[in-house]
This record gives sequence, structure tokens and C-alpha cells, in this order.
Amino acid sequence: MEFNEKIVIKALPENIYPFYSQVSEWKNWDPDVVYSSIEGDFTQGATGTLKPQKGPEAKIVFTEVTHNKSFTTITKLPFCTITFVHLLEQVGADTEVTHAVNFTGFLSPLFGQLIGKQIKRTLPNTMQGLKKAVEMYNDEQAA
Repeated sequence: MEFNEKIVIKALPENIYPFYSQVSEWKNWDPDVVYSSIEGDFTQGATGTLKPQKGPEAKIVFTEVTHNKSFTTITKLPFCTITFVHLLEQVGADTEVTHAVNFTGFLSPLFGQLIGKQIKRTLPNTMQGLKKAVEMYNDEQAA
């Protein structure tokens, strides 16, 4: 199972990226996150935890981090890996933000149905939360 959500935010990638790199603050803009943490710096190979509103706490591994451009995390389940890709692409003075989710492995059809449906349902709210937080912050900085 694979799906993605896109949104345009009135900000440059460098103004959005800090909202990603401050992992413990994800709950402030993502209504599906109860808490999140990272051990060490926001870099490839770092590990952390994420507790969604529905579901148990999960260990996350940052498998790719490119400053002001993207980051990818994976979560391992029994016989299934969930990959979360976050992309920032500048379009003029705005940024197109993409969040993509992919389930792979033997039990991916099962976990795709159990967990994927919930993620897919809440992903638009996550994107709207990020947009609102970034644009409000930028408006405050400009004032």
C-alpha cells in the first residue's frame, strides 16, 4: 500500500524545514501525534519514538535527511516496514510539500488495512496543521 498527500505552503523550504527538525514539537502542528522524540541530532541514522493518537508508541529511524529538502523515516513492524517520506520542493515563493507513506513486506497488506487507513484518513489534517503553523509563524516574524 502506498499513498501521498500534497499541499502548497506560502513559505520557502528553509522556513518549513525547522518544523520537521524540531522533532519533539511535531505534536504542535500534527494533530495525530501525541508525542515524538529523537535521540541526538536530526541526521541520517538517528533514532526516535513517535506515539500516534491511535496506536502504540513506535520506534522510528531517520534513514535520509537532506537539509531544507527532505527526510525519511521507517518504522518496523512484524514482517512489515512503514516508510514515511517528507519532501519540500520550492515553487516560486511557495513550497510544495509532499508526505508519502509506503507499506512493504510480507504483512504489508494486513498492516496497510489496519494502520494505513487511519494514516491516510488523518494525513490531510497533518498537512493542514503544518501549513497553518508555518504560515502563522512567518506572519508573526514579518509583523
